[in-house]
Amino acid sequence: MASFIYFGIPIFLSTLFFIKLLLLFFTRFNTNMNLPPSPPSLPIIGHLHLFKKPLHRTLVNLSEAYGPVFLLRFGVRRVIIVSSHSLVQECFTKNDINFANRPQFSSGKHLSYNYTIIGVAPYGEHWRNLRRILTLELFSTTRLQSLTTVRASEVNALLRLLLHEYNSNEQGGFQKVELKPKFFELVFNVMLRTVAGKRCSNDKTNEINARSFLELVEETFAFSGVSNIGDFLPILRLFDFQGVKKKVMKLEKLWDDHLQLLINEHRNGCIMNGKEREKTMIDVLLSMQQADPDIYPDKTIKSLIMSPFSAGTDTSAATLEWAMALLLNNPEVLEKMKVELAIHIGDKRLIQEEDLSSLPYLNGVLYETLRLYPATPLLLPHESIEDCKLSGLDVPRKTILLANVYAIHRDPSIWHDPLKFKPERFLEGGEEKMLLPFGLGRRRCPGEGFALRLVPLALGAMIQCFEWKKGEEEVDMEERPGLTMPKAKPLKALYKPHMPMANVLQQV
Repeated sequence: MASFIYFGIPIFLSTLFFIKLLLLFFTRFNTNMNLPPSPPSLPIIGHLHLFKKPLHRTLVNLSEAYGPVFLLRFGVRRVIIVSSHSLVQECFTKNDINFANRPQFSSGKHLSYNYTIIGVAPYGEHWRNLRRILTLELFSTTRLQSLTTVRASEVNALLRLLLHEYNSNEQGGFQKVELKPKFFELVFNVMLRTVAGKRCSNDKTNEINARSFLELVEETFAFSGVSNIGDFLPILRLFDFQGVKKKVMKLEKLWDDHLQLLINEHRNGCIMNGKEREKTMIDVLLSMQQADPDIYPDKTIKSLIMSPFSAGTDTSAATLEWAMALLLNNPEVLEKMKVELAIHIGDKRLIQEEDLSSLPYLNGVLYETLRLYPATPLLLPHESIEDCKLSGLDVPRKTILLANVYAIHRDPSIWHDPLKFKPERFLEGGEEKMLLPFGLGRRRCPGEGFALRLVPLALGAMIQCFEWKKGEEEVDMEERPGLTMPKAKPLKALYKPHMPMANVLQQV
């Protein structure tokens, strides 16, 4: 009883005080403000009861009832939902600076070095410096061009692995393979070689276990789809009912350990495979640290090299998986791709990046995949810095903005027959400008160029080198909740080598 009086009464009084503050919060808005329409809300929680997964589909249904822009309240946070192409353009052109900020969520503090990685950093000088470095050292046209051989060798490694696994089975005919893990490792290896000059391997001679690093990245993406109710009702952070805080702190420690090992390895001038390494992103950052240690401490370097792994791996792997799933469900499209590859490349050599510009149907398949299954169906959240107007409506400061790209890409007023997989719609050119998978404005994804090189190269190589088909049933296209909209059921496809290309693969 005494312990209840000592601990329980203060908590009870604090809770009552907090509830009173919340009630004041929900009634303090200026009635003269011309706010966007909003569904009826509940006391305290606002519209959190509408937070059903997958969220982008729930928001599509609400937009049909309340229009292309509407307001929700998730606990103590205002959230404005935009589901119109013209309104998204207004947000990220006319109001681009005002919506250049990011909301701060508790999990982001632990998994972003206290909001210092580029994806979640507040808009300002630090963010501009991060953007400049990443653009120059990882995603510039010159840098991407210099890494052509890295991407090609990793795609070739994937093809050889599939061929080896097929031949090892000795069953003949079509064999089954789960593709997402293969795609994830492909993208991860390209990133790891770019950043650190090494690849995922079980080789015990590696200075760090790159395999465990890959597993950490996979675990972080799996966790990214978990919603923390404490971000919207802060008092619940005291209790951590979902175990979110414990989980993110564990991931934070693992990330820091792995990234510090990479830095230390390069700082010690390690030799790879008996010869000096080519200069990597970490090498460049360490040279900048030597010139200005106060501006580039290890924490800043870790936040910079964490960004490509946290933003670019699962998104590209998921796009490849969705593309293959769509092709298997649409064999006539798959056949057209094969014909284009046969005409322009043949079966005497492997597809190369320089071929991509002459393969419009392959690019159409990629664009149509990004239209129907954008890697981030809701663009990463933005937050208004000051009060502003959107299409004549008032948007108060510190309002979270969610752009529903999933809805825009399926808008029948923009796209003819929007639910049908039709790569032909992009063959005339120009339609891709209506796509928003990488966002708009100054916080547009800096890795767009990387994805538009690696993904079509890998997809084209898979179709060129192997025969593919689905099983007896249609491939399930249901989405699972998550930041990158993963498939609910992992894609397991049937494949066998295209024999002329099997000979080519054995020689690369």
